[in-house]
Amino acid sequence: MSTTEAPQPAQGAPAATEKVENADSRWTKAFREIVSGSWGVSIGAVILALVAGSIMIIATDEGVRSTSSYFFSRPGDMLEAAWAAIRDAYLALFRGGVWNYKADNLTDAIKPLTVTLKYATPLIGAGLGLAVGFRAGLFNIGGQGQMILAAIGAGWIGFKLDLPAGVHLVVAVLVGLAMGALWAGIAGALKAFTGAHEVITTIMLNHTAYYLLFFLLATPGLLQAPGSSNPKTPAMKETAVMPVLFQGGFPIHLGFVFALVAVAITWWLLERSRIGFTFKAVGENPSAARVAGIDVPRTTLYVMLVSGALVGLAGATQVLGTSVTGFSTDVDAGIGFDAITVALLGRSSPLGVLGAGILFGAFKAGGATMQAAETIPIEIVTVIQSLIVLFIAAPPLVRAIFRLPAPGATKSSRRARKEVAA
Repeated sequence: MSTTEAPQPAQGAPAATEKVENADSRWTKAFREIVSGSWGVSIGAVILALVAGSIMIIATDEGVRSTSSYFFSRPGDMLEAAWAAIRDAYLALFRGGVWNYKADNLTDAIKPLTVTLKYATPLIGAGLGLAVGFRAGLFNIGGQGQMILAAIGAGWIGFKLDLPAGVHLVVAVLVGLAMGALWAGIAGALKAFTGAHEVITTIMLNHTAYYLLFFLLATPGLLQAPGSSNPKTPAMKETAVMPVLFQGGFPIHLGFVFALVAVAITWWLLERSRIGFTFKAVGENPSAARVAGIDVPRTTLYVMLVSGALVGLAGATQVLGTSVTGFSTDVDAGIGFDAITVALLGRSSPLGVLGAGILFGAFKAGGATMQAAETIPIEIVTVIQSLIVLFIAAPPLVRAIFRLPAPGATKSSRRARKEVAA
C-alpha cells in the first residue's frame, strides 16, 4: 500500500526570502539616509567638492605648471601660484554669481545676483518636485521628461492661443503643471498598481518625452515654427511671457515669484497638512502606514502627481520666462537631472531646496565669468556639482572626514548621560 506525502517546501526558500528582505531593508535604509541626512553632511559635501575643484584649478593653471618645474629649488613659487589660482578662480565665481565688486555702479554690481536667481528659478521648482518624492520614499528621476511635457503644453498655449493678457499666462502655467503631473502620474500609477519600480519607469518616460518632442518639432503643423525647417517652436506671444521684475536689464522674471510661492506651498503641504503626513508616513514605513489605514497605492499616485506638477512649474517657467523666442529639444537644459542634486543637497526640505537651487544658480552664473576672466574651463563647475552628489551619496565618508556624529548618536549619548546621572 503506497502512501503519498505532501510536498515540502525547499529548505533554502525561507532563508532566501529573508535574505531578499534584508537586502531590501538595507537599500531602503541607505536611501533614507541619503535623502534626509544631516545638514552637516550637506555642508561637508560642498566643502569637499570645492577642495576637489581647487585641485583641478591648480592642475589646469599655467602659472602653477611653469613653477612646478623648479619646485624643489624654490617651492614657495609654486605654492604662491597655486594659492593665487584658487583665490582668483573663486573670486571670479563670486563676482559672476553674487556681487560684482569691480563694477562702477550699484546696478552692475547686483546684476550677477539677478542672473543667479534667474538660473535658480527652474532648479527650485524641479528640486521641490523631486524632494516631495524623496520624502515619500519614491526616487523620481523623471524630471527631464516631466519638464519636456510641461514645456510642450505651456509652450503650445503660449504661441498658439490668443487670450487676454494675464489670463494667457495663467492658463499656460496651469497647462504646464497639468502636463508635468500627467507624465509623472503614469509612473505613479505603474508603481501603485503593478509594482513597477519608479526609477525604471521614469527613465523610460524621459526617453519617450524627448523623442516625442523631437517628433513634434520635426513635423510641420505641430510644434515646428511655420515656414521653418529648423526643429524649433515659434516665439511665445507677448501676453504669455513672464514679465521681468525689475527694469534696467535685470533678467529675473515673474517665474522666481512663482518658485517662492511653490516653496511656501510645499512647506505647508509637507509640514502642516494631513496629506503631507501621509506622504511622510508612507516614506518612513509603507507597511506600518498600511496597518494604520493609509491607502498606500493611492498615496503613491498622489505623491507622483504633486511631484510632477512642481517639476512642470519648472518647465513652464523655462519656456515662458527664459526661452521666449522659441524652444528646441534642449529645452530642459539638464535641469531635470541637476534638480536631483538640488533636492539631495537641500535634504528634501523646501527651504533647503531653495538654498541649494540658489547655490547651483550661482555656480552656473559665475562659471561663465570664471572662464572668461581666469581662462578656467567651465566644466570644472560641472565636476564640482557632480562631486557634491558623490559625497552626499556617501554620508559615512563625509562624517568620517569631518568627525560628524552618526544619525541618532547625539540623542543616544544624551540619554546615556542622563541615565548615568540618575
